[in-house]
Amino acid sequence: MKYGFVLPRGDARMAAETAELAERAGWDGFFVWEPIWGVDAWVSLTAAAMRTERIRLGTMLTPLSRMRPWKLASETATLDNLSGGRVILAVGLGAVDTGFAEFGEVTDRRTRAELVDEGLDILTGLWAGQPFSYEGTHYTVRPTRFMPPDPPVQKPRIPIWVVGAWGRPKSMSRALRYDGLLPHAGKLDPSVVAEMRAYADRERGPGAGPYDIVVEAVTPADDHAAGAAIVRPYAEAGATWWIESPWEYGDDHQAVVARVRAGPPRP
Repeated sequence: MKYGFVLPRGDARMAAETAELAERAGWDGFFVWEPIWGVDAWVSLTAAAMRTERIRLGTMLTPLSRMRPWKLASETATLDNLSGGRVILAVGLGAVDTGFAEFGEVTDRRTRAELVDEGLDILTGLWAGQPFSYEGTHYTVRPTRFMPPDPPVQKPRIPIWVVGAWGRPKSMSRALRYDGLLPHAGKLDPSVVAEMRAYADRERGPGAGPYDIVVEAVTPADDHAAGAAIVRPYAEAGATWWIESPWEYGDDHQAVVARVRAGPPRP
């Protein structure tokens, strides 16, 4: 099991400082959320990269349905090179109540799913290098020789975690095509994680390589043994990442710092 921490709120300077603390405290990953209008996730992660050497850096999560995929490909590849290959990209359709309608973004679920599928195709295609072309329902891309950037450091690509709605075959199929599952389920207890692990292993087949299952939850900062006891059944069920997600801390940065310094709930 690896352990990550999500910064619930804060600017780029705070992200850099918190990521440095997280690395010192033994966390494996540091994540920020990507709003429609707000503190830019990739600027924050770039600041974090400049203050750290080991910790993985990513989003929780990137609403790919409203992104220009070539812009996101540029941002992620640039940060992967800057950080020495430490980026993780987590994507989903996005929560429409975060400002989609207010900013004229697509709210129809089916259309957003199509945009995510095409966006993932374009991301991975551009990361692989030129010449790349694509013809989809929503996007068209032609090969270009105009100053193509360096590809990501990580091979065969930057790891992509995708939201998968448990019980929805199309959603799960999308997630299983990539590198990790961000489960969307009514109640994500260890028994459900075990079912997801068995399903992923069966559908992906033998020889498909490692596959992450990511659990987002919280553990107490002041009781390490209790935290480890909370995590253990999920690890035994097949989860590979525990993402500490203290959204309720909001702007209480002192609480964030205290939880980060307390370290991950390792056994």
